[in-house]
Amino acid sequence: MALHFQSLAELEVLCTHLYIGTDLTQRIEAEKALLELIDSPECLSKCQLLLEQGTTSYAQLLAATCLSKLVSRVSPLPVEQRVDIRNYILNYVASQPKLVPFVIQALIQVIAKITKLGWFEVQKDQFVFREIIADVKKFLQGTVEHCIIGVIILSELTQEMNLVDYSRPSAKHRKIATSFRDSSLKDILVLACSLLKEGLSDPGNYHEFCRFLARLKTNYQLGELVMVKEYPEVIRLIANFTITSLQHWEFAPNSVHYLLTLWQRMVASVPFVKSTEPHLLDTYAPEITKAFITSRLESVAIVVRDNLDDPLDDTATVFQQLEQLCTVSRCEYEKTCTLLVQLFDQNAQNYQKLLHSPSGITVDKAIQEGRLAWLVYLVGTVVGGRLTYTSTDEHDAMDGELSCRVFQLISLMDTGLPQCSNEKIELAILWFLDQFRKTYVGDQLQRTSKVYARMSEVLGITDDNHVLETFMTKIVTNLKYWGRCEPVISRTLQFLNDLSVGYILLKKLVKIDAVKFMLKNHTSEHFPFLGISDSYSLSDFRCRTTFYTALTRLLMVDLGEDEDEFENFMLPLTVSFETVLQIFNNNFKQEDVKRMLIGLARDLRGIAFALNTKTSYTMLFDWMYPTYLPILQTTIERWYGEPACTTPILKLMAELMQNRSQRLNFDVSSPNGILLFREASKMICTYGNQILSLGSLSKDQIYPMKLKGISICYSALKSALCGNYVSFGVFKLYGDNHFDNVLQAFVKMLLSVCHSDLLQYRKLSQSYYPLLECLTQDHMSFITNLEPPVLLYVLTSISEGLTTLDTVVSSSCCTSLDYIVTYLFKHIAKEGKKPLRCGEATQAGQRLLHFMQQNPDVLQQMMSVLMNTIVFEDCRNQWSVSRPLLGLILLNEKYFSELRASLINSQPVPKQEVLAQCFRNLMEGVEQNLSIKNRDRFTQNLSVFRRDVAEALRSDGSTEPCSLDMMS
Repeated sequence: MALHFQSLAELEVLCTHLYIGTDLTQRIEAEKALLELIDSPECLSKCQLLLEQGTTSYAQLLAATCLSKLVSRVSPLPVEQRVDIRNYILNYVASQPKLVPFVIQALIQVIAKITKLGWFEVQKDQFVFREIIADVKKFLQGTVEHCIIGVIILSELTQEMNLVDYSRPSAKHRKIATSFRDSSLKDILVLACSLLKEGLSDPGNYHEFCRFLARLKTNYQLGELVMVKEYPEVIRLIANFTITSLQHWEFAPNSVHYLLTLWQRMVASVPFVKSTEPHLLDTYAPEITKAFITSRLESVAIVVRDNLDDPLDDTATVFQQLEQLCTVSRCEYEKTCTLLVQLFDQNAQNYQKLLHSPSGITVDKAIQEGRLAWLVYLVGTVVGGRLTYTSTDEHDAMDGELSCRVFQLISLMDTGLPQCSNEKIELAILWFLDQFRKTYVGDQLQRTSKVYARMSEVLGITDDNHVLETFMTKIVTNLKYWGRCEPVISRTLQFLNDLSVGYILLKKLVKIDAVKFMLKNHTSEHFPFLGISDSYSLSDFRCRTTFYTALTRLLMVDLGEDEDEFENFMLPLTVSFETVLQIFNNNFKQEDVKRMLIGLARDLRGIAFALNTKTSYTMLFDWMYPTYLPILQTTIERWYGEPACTTPILKLMAELMQNRSQRLNFDVSSPNGILLFREASKMICTYGNQILSLGSLSKDQIYPMKLKGISICYSALKSALCGNYVSFGVFKLYGDNHFDNVLQAFVKMLLSVCHSDLLQYRKLSQSYYPLLECLTQDHMSFITNLEPPVLLYVLTSISEGLTTLDTVVSSSCCTSLDYIVTYLFKHIAKEGKKPLRCGEATQAGQRLLHFMQQNPDVLQQMMSVLMNTIVFEDCRNQWSVSRPLLGLILLNEKYFSELRASLINSQPVPKQEVLAQCFRNLMEGVEQNLSIKNRDRFTQNLSVFRRDVAEALRSDGSTEPCSLDMMS
């Protein structure tokens, strides 16, 4: 549809498809229309129509997007036009300050781009684009909404000035950024001072200003800022502003993130400051840390007494803030350490008094527990800060002083279990333990660290071996007593998992009594979270995989080839499987058996994940086959419609198929590889056939009930096909149909999925496309044997996958297409050289050739997509795109000529010869074959072609400028 015929309604439909549409085809068409709109002489009038009469925010966003691309062209619009656009947008946002935030930001980004790109342009002896600071001042004198817009302009301008555009000369970028810093940064800091002095009482403005400050420090190093005379005053004001903000934590909690980001970056850059000017951070950073600490502690009483949402419950935000604070807290660390010691001692004493108090006032106890939780988090944070800031022996000794107190609290809390327990304190303790592990436990640290001086004196902990014993005792205690608390269990197991990764640590851990106990007693009797009672949610079972991964790593340290030791370790699982067998045979307690099987599947997946040697993996396989794998098959058949049951079992099978570290390369006399594949084939076929019987499913059910299981099956099959532990030709040779069956199951499941779902669900696309890559690489006879509608479905899925933003998927599609095109090209080459023998490969090639002759548009469409990607898109996998493109060109040179002519003729006459030369250069030295050398030559040519075409399209040629009357 020609753009000059588009009405406002049609443009708004375009916006809907572009920004919130779910139909992939419509979105692709909308993106093409957007490119046409930007190149149209009517572009500015359409933008004005959208801004002034559009009924949705997306209409305004489209206008902003078009304007942004228009002003960013390498060949710029005339100065007058850009001045008009800038003034129009400033007036527009001033007259409509309550636009939705993403529209305001998009429009202001246009102003920032215009300002940056025109920074050195002069009109009537004036730098016309440097008046932006004066414009901002006008906004700051207006209403609250106008003040917010002014701050956003400062924020976006600061960001844009330091944003590198790699399509432009880097020297020019540096020149603009330096000039902006030297001429305008002082004025911006003066404005910042005035805003800080006024107090910024409005929450919205407050948030934007914090964001601006963070961006200011992101884009300018401390050394650059220090050279501006206003900087010390700004630092003082920012410090006061931050302290006030932290004290009013409930006022604008999201803004704390930006303030802490600012201080973290400033403190981190102190060692690199070469200026002799004072930066004052050693004065103010401890004050910021103190304000954070005291404000968090003071917040607890308000939260408890007023029954407010507890910030501690939002662990993601807590962790983010603490990680930002850790660097700031190590600046002038003595002051922070002294404060924390004092607060910790005071609160710990108060808590002990409450524990021994006969009345045990509930509210007071809750307040004290909340304060202790924050203090433990804070101690963990400052200890972890050692890794981010220059440290001394004295600092390590201070860490020891603080750590002593937390370890004593751990002892106090664990002695009182199960009566004396608090989830928030436990989670804080686990944070502290993990920070201590990262900082002081490991191969790179000296055993004589001063951190152990005080700990040795008070607790008898003299080195990291003793610390590991304390860690493991704590882990076992948590697993025993916190079985019904999923957050504590999962965090404890994650801590155990992190401990079990390094070999040196593993060697130390296996000597600890608590570890020996776990290896011999991993049952629900000792660790209740391994139980199957209804009191545990099925989602809580997920942590069992983590537990068994860590436990099996510990087992592997001294296992070697000791099969008896492995059998003993597997004994609890053996008992569970035997129980399942009895229940299956007696047909009762089906819910119990289902929960047992879910737990077993998760346990075994954890074990399988940790077994990375052929010897240990073989022990597991011999334990499972042939006795227990059939039970899992029966489970899939019986409860195929219950994802809670099927998903863990399918994931276990997918893990078993992984040939990680060549663990599945069985001995030449062993049939295990084929036996394993047969079991996987049976399971995939069973699941595939059964899941299709569910019929149509609603949109919210289709992924959990069907597509998730299919994606796991595809992942398992891909691992088998690419694992190099099965010779698939053997199956046909001996009349075994397991390979054919699983391929047919793959097709049946695929045809039950619509193309849009293949790309919409990321896990499905990232399992389907790599599987297809394996099939096209090694099993083209299967591909060519597909029925024409099925083959068309597969090729269409490749075509659609080529345009996706997911580079894993698009690269897989390119590779699959390359294998198909190469197969076809070789067949045609052989056909022309000698009489065809009627072999299987020849017949397969004939079938594929016949299909392509019947459907010539399939490969033509893909050639068009790839050329479009190279010429017009931000192609992030150019090498992958180049490989199939050569084969497509050689197979269909006539269509390639038509594409070339179409592109050249669509451009103004002055550009046409330049583009024609680009295409001639593309094929220069490229021969009519697909040898690796020839492919590499084409890939090199394509890289040059893409760069030259981009330059040609950027140059303005003789296109007439867009009308700008409406912007005046």
